[in-house]
Amino acid sequence: MNTKIGSVHQPGCMAIAAFVRFLLVALFVVSFFCISTADEQTHTARIGYCATLVEIDAVKSAGFDYVELRTSEIAALSEADYEKLAQKLKQLELPVPVTYLFIPADIKLTGPQANKDQQMGYVRKALDRVSKLGTSTVVLGSGPARRYPEGFSKQEAFRQLVEFCKWLGPEARKRGITIAVEPLRKEESNIINNLAEGLQLVKIVQDPNIQLNVDYYHLAMEREDPDMILKAKDYVRHVHTANPQGRVFPLKWEEYNYGPFYEALRKIGYDKEISIEASTRDFQHDAPEAIALIRRALVASR
Repeated sequence: MNTKIGSVHQPGCMAIAAFVRFLLVALFVVSFFCISTADEQTHTARIGYCATLVEIDAVKSAGFDYVELRTSEIAALSEADYEKLAQKLKQLELPVPVTYLFIPADIKLTGPQANKDQQMGYVRKALDRVSKLGTSTVVLGSGPARRYPEGFSKQEAFRQLVEFCKWLGPEARKRGITIAVEPLRKEESNIINNLAEGLQLVKIVQDPNIQLNVDYYHLAMEREDPDMILKAKDYVRHVHTANPQGRVFPLKWEEYNYGPFYEALRKIGYDKEISIEASTRDFQHDAPEAIALIRRALVASR
């Protein structure tokens, strides 16, 4: 009798023990995966799109984490339209952590027409408005505004930019905003055309609220080595990206040599916002593909 019971009970115990071991291993694997995924999400930059006001709904429906709006467009709105914009963004639950196209072309930052009073009046209004939308970074590209006229000294234009940034920094700081200076290709500006020059400007200004924006399109067009990002790592506040071939949405890893750029971002541990500033013929189709490509590129070697 005891022998019979023992012969049945022993295999049952072994089966239970094996099942318990299986559960423990499964729980470990699941826990490890969840922790790894949470850690990856914590350290992965948010992906947004540089948009006009009329594109806000499309940005939301395409699945972007946020929208990067035009500062000058927001500043030009009437009070009533500005309030409508604020309400719409709130209803859509679409954040605006970054804005671009800061200074309009008619407000000159360099040259004989540069007027500090005009600059300050505009800047204060613009920063007040975007800060109320929750913006913490404003990109300073503004090629036409900073382009100095023919016959004007480049050295003097650079001095003017330094002076502008030195009083801009404290104004931004009052509103919890950091300015990200964007180097632009020579076709769009005749001053601050690469990261090396942008870094020089930022270091001379010496203000914690004046940092750098890295735009992959301009970096590629100026044939600047992406390793320059490593030298500028302490100052990189924001990133723009695109497929440099036509400045269109990046869709496939094989379409361009993206590797060195994203490798540099990974090396500096970049985990802030990165915005697509590019065109496409099929926004709703291409946006999710571009978002997925950038996420993969930022978190792992290809």
